[in-house]
Formats: sequence, structure tokens, C-alpha cells
Amino acid sequence: MHNILKHDNNYIIKVTYSLLSGLLLTISFPPAGFHWIAWIALVPLIFTSRNLSFNSSFRLGFIAGLVHYLTLLYWLVDTMGTYGNLPLYLSWPVLFLLAAYLALYMGLFSGILFRVSKKPIAALAIAPVLWVTLEYIRSLLFSGFPWELAGYSQYKNLIMIQISDLTGVYGVSFLIVVCNMTALITLLWLTKKKWHGQIVSGKIAAAALTALAITVGLTFCYGKQRLITVGKTISAAPTRKVAVVQGNIEQGIKWDPAYQVSSVHKYLNLSSLAKSAKPDLVVWPETSAPFYFLYDKKLSDLLKNGIQNFESNFLIGAPSFIIKKDKMINYFNSAYLLGPGGQVRGKYDKAHLVPFGEYIPLKRFLPFIGKMVKGVGDFVPGQKGAVIRQGKLGLGILICYELIFTDLARAMAKNNADLLINITNDAWYGRSSAPYQHFSMGVFRAVENRRSLIRSANTGISGFIDPTGQILDQTDIFKEAVITKSLPLMRQKTIYTRFGDWFAITCIIITIILLRLYMRD
Repeated sequence: MHNILKHDNNYIIKVTYSLLSGLLLTISFPPAGFHWIAWIALVPLIFTSRNLSFNSSFRLGFIAGLVHYLTLLYWLVDTMGTYGNLPLYLSWPVLFLLAAYLALYMGLFSGILFRVSKKPIAALAIAPVLWVTLEYIRSLLFSGFPWELAGYSQYKNLIMIQISDLTGVYGVSFLIVVCNMTALITLLWLTKKKWHGQIVSGKIAAAALTALAITVGLTFCYGKQRLITVGKTISAAPTRKVAVVQGNIEQGIKWDPAYQVSSVHKYLNLSSLAKSAKPDLVVWPETSAPFYFLYDKKLSDLLKNGIQNFESNFLIGAPSFIIKKDKMINYFNSAYLLGPGGQVRGKYDKAHLVPFGEYIPLKRFLPFIGKMVKGVGDFVPGQKGAVIRQGKLGLGILICYELIFTDLARAMAKNNADLLINITNDAWYGRSSAPYQHFSMGVFRAVENRRSLIRSANTGISGFIDPTGQILDQTDIFKEAVITKSLPLMRQKTIYTRFGDWFAITCIIITIILLRLYMRD
């Protein structure tokens, strides 16, 4: 009986450590934003899982991941309930299923790490490449959901994120895991605990600390230097003055025909507040024109006539459609570039659509599931990497959560986009953590490609990010706002822009090699 109670107590302690890691990871991200905690957040999980079987380690990792994603993505329940018309008894299970799916990756990380790594130094080498491998797979599988990868927690840590122009966000995730493993090895040495039956010696701890010091030191020096060199390039670069308009239109009335005219008037009136600054471009959010632009003549004329009073170009969000030869209709979530006279100078159609929001995956097999977007048919994806040209200026448009996909912004920068512009409608998320999390990931798109990033959101957060990742200005959520900035136009292509996720792919190759070597033993 005593042994049974002891076993139960040990299991409760292990689960508690796993829960702690999940919660620590969550508070590393905004709005809490304790980014330094990410560097040690995994230590409780790794400490308690280190001497267990694959199945036991996997379970503890899964628990940590489940807690992390439930507390990180809790806002989906309100989104699905308020705008997807799902009752709570369905919304919570959907959130749980998504969190469980994402938790599988942390479970695999924990299980594989302790199955393969019989020595602590081997674990130090394997853990970061395995973590990046799993993050990269998550960003691609089932259309991808790379929301708040570990590296994103460091969006305000400007020096350390400069390596993103080489490795993307995955390089920062790699560093975080290296630090967590080093902290764990040092802890084992100090407490005289064992790793798979082996005592962690002072030499091993010293080797781990030396590896961390070199890795972090090189990253720090690179970051400092890049801030200086990119800063000089920014100072010498040509600029464009851009105004961002945040209308704060309530999602519940956004598509109501009774409010369409007032919505257009509201955006025109707010835009007039920036008129004296003479911006080259005025940016409105996603679906700021809540009608089929150019098809609905009355509302389209109202908008076009309204902007004729300005000398600026306008970028507006609106749905669109085309009728094909077979009479089928293709719907798009679009952005239009309009000249001062109201003429259309370019159009971008969203390329990466939101599953169950803008289209229903496997619709043939899931006819009972409705979309969250009202009043339109299933959207069709546009061309990836398409850039709107305004003379010699290239505009790379990212609509809504396209911002979180590294390959989309990279494709636009590679296709000679001078500015990256994210238009979104974060009213879906309500007063939750989501708008802050969404905005934070935009910092990395700016650094990865060394482009200024402009963000216009219906209810916030709107703002400007320079090519070093510095947030120049940002709005509050659920407030009307107009902000204007002169932004540098950068045209050089970074290593990341040219070669993409070579770092993550290298991590995958190393992981496969290590797993194959283990399978031979």
C-alpha cells in the first residue's frame, strides 16, 4: 500500500511539473509577455520526463502541450460561439481537439528526446533540432497552424531576433531550446540527479554552458551588428508616408446592409483626419468595404467619389467574385489599390484561406459544417506571392492570418515587394489575447525580409514595424484610430528571403539521420 501511494504521489508530481511547463510557455507570449520565461519554460517538463519510457515521456509532454494550447487559444471558444454560432457544448470540444492535436507535437518532442538521448550531451544536441523539426511540420501539415511558435515569444527582444534574416523564426526557437536544455543539465549537476542512470558531471555541465555561451554570444554579436548596419540602410533609404485607418466597426453589424453606407462614411471621415499629413497611401482593414466592390454600384460609387477628395492612393479590403464560363462563381477575399481618382490600380486575392472560416475542407464529407463568414460562398485562393505594383513600388499584401505564414511574406519580398501590408479584421477575437498574439508575429515578417510592415486592423492592433523589428507605433484595440508614419523602402533580399526555411529543413535532415542511427542500435 505504501508503494502504491508513493507511486501515485510521484505521478502527481510529474504531472504538476508538466502543467507548470505548459503555463510558463503561455505567459511567455503576449499579452503577459514575460519573454524571458521561455528560456526556462521547458525545464520542469524535461526534468520530470528524463528517465522515463517513450510512452510515459510522451504523456507528460502531451499534458504540457494541452495545458499550453488551451490557455493560449482559449479565445477560440468565444470566436466560434459569437461568430460561428456554435453552442458552448460544441465550441469547447472543438478547442480541446485543436489543442490536443497541437499537444501531440510536444508529446513527440518529449517522447523522442528521452528515447533517443541516453546521455545529457546527446540530448543537448538533439533537442533543438527535434523541436524545430516538429515546429516546421506543424506549420505545414493540414494547411498549417504555426500560431505562436516558441521563437515568437521574443518579438520584443530585438537583438536576439535579428538572426531571423538568416534562419527565420526557427532560429530563435532553436536558441530557446538550447538554453532550456543547458539550464536542465546545470540543474541536474547542482542537484546530483541522474540522466538515464548517469550522473551529470561538472565537465558535462561546463561543456553545455560553454556551448550556450558561444551560441548566444554569436547571436548577440550578430544582432548588435545587424541593428547598426540595417539602421544605416534605413536612414539612407527612400520613404513613403502611409496612413492606417482603424474604424472599429462591430463585427455583429459589419455585414448588415443597414450599416454599409455608414461604414463607408466612417472610413472616409477617419481618413480625412490624415489628409493634412498628405500620405502617399491610406490603408483600410480587411473587408473595410463590406460589399462586392465594383459590383454593388451604389456603394462602390460612394467609396470612389469619397476618395476623390484626397491626393492619396487607397488600399481597401473587400470581397470580390468572378463568374466563370460554366456560370460557376469564384469568391475571393481581396484588397484593391485605388488611385486618387478612384480608379483601380491593382488587386490582390488572399492566397491562404482560413479553414472552416473562408472555406470548408473536405466539404463533400462535412456538409453539415457551416462557415463563420456570412453572406458569401466558399472563397477561392489567389496567387501566392502576388505583388501589387504602383509604378516602381511593390506592395506585398497579407490578409488576416496570412501574416503568420513565413513563406507568403517571403514570396512577396522575393517578388520585389518594397512594403509588406497586413490588413485584418481581429474583431473576431473580441477582447482577448489573440489580437496581441497576432500582431506580435508580424515583427518577424519585417525582420526576416528586412521590410517595413504596415498593419491595419478593424479593431486593433494596427501599427507600423520597421525592418529591424522595432514597433514604431501601434493602436489600442476597440478604438477608432488614424496613425501616419514615413516608412523606409528596402529592396535588398536577405538570406532568408532568398533561400527560405533552409535552417528548418537542415534540422529535419539531422533529426532523420539521428533517428535512423538510433534505430540501428
